[in-house]
Amino acid sequence: MKGYNKDMSIRMEPDDQLQFNCGRGLPCFTQCCQDVTIVLTPYDVMRMKNALRIPAEEFIDKYTIVIQKKRRLIPMVVLKMDEETKKCQFVSEKGCAIYDDRPWPCRMYPLDMHDDGTFGIIADKSLCQGFKQDQKIVISEWLLEQGIAIYDEMNHLFTQVTAPLQAQDLDIDNPKIFQMTFMALYNLDKFREFVFKSTFLKRFEVDDITIEKIKRRDIELLKFAFDWVKFGVFGQKLFFVKPEAMPKDK
Repeated sequence: MKGYNKDMSIRMEPDDQLQFNCGRGLPCFTQCCQDVTIVLTPYDVMRMKNALRIPAEEFIDKYTIVIQKKRRLIPMVVLKMDEETKKCQFVSEKGCAIYDDRPWPCRMYPLDMHDDGTFGIIADKSLCQGFKQDQKIVISEWLLEQGIAIYDEMNHLFTQVTAPLQAQDLDIDNPKIFQMTFMALYNLDKFREFVFKSTFLKRFEVDDITIEKIKRRDIELLKFAFDWVKFGVFGQKLFFVKPEAMPKDK
C-alpha cells in the first residue's frame, strides 16, 4: 500500500514515546489517505453512517466494497476509494470531512498493533513528514487523544464473533443466515426494524431496560447484535424463547 511500511519489526510499548505530528501544513498532508486498504468494522460503519446522517444501507452501497470469501460467514467490508484519484472519498485538501468519526485504522496511523499488544510503525518514514516534527508524546496518551478506547472495546466484542468463525470451517449453504448475520452487524437500521417491527420481542425474553437502550442508542443495539449472532450461529444461551411462544407440542 502506498505510503505504508511493509516492515512491522519495530515493537514499541504503551509507555514508549512517539515522535510524530500531522497537520495541514505538511507537504504530505492526506497522502496517507490515498491508495490504501481500510477494512471497516461494524462499529466503524455505525459511526461513519451516523456522521453522514444516512442509512447504513446507503452508506454500504455508496462508500464500501463488500468482499465475500468462500465458506466465510462474515464478509470483509472495505472503504471504497475514489476511482480516479484513488483517495478516500471523505478527504479533501482541508482534511477529513468526518474526522471525529474516522475509522480505527485512520485513528491508529502511523501505528499498528501487534498481537502481543505492542505497537509498530506502519507509515513509511521516508514519505511521511510527521516523523520529522519535534512533538513527542507517550503512546498511551496519544491513543487516548485519538479516541481509541471505545474502538478497542467494540473491536474486542466483534472479535468474540469473528475469532470462533476463523477457527472452524463453516458449511453453511442457507443464504438467509448470511443475510441475517450481515444485517445484524453492518446494517443496524434494518436490524432495528427486525427487532421492533417483527415478532421478535413477542418471541424472545428481553427486559425493559435493554429494550429502551437498544431503541435509543446504536452502540447498545450493536452490542445486542453481537449477542444475537453468537446466539444464532454458535448457540450461546444469550436469548430465551418466551414460554407462550414455545410450540405447544414441546
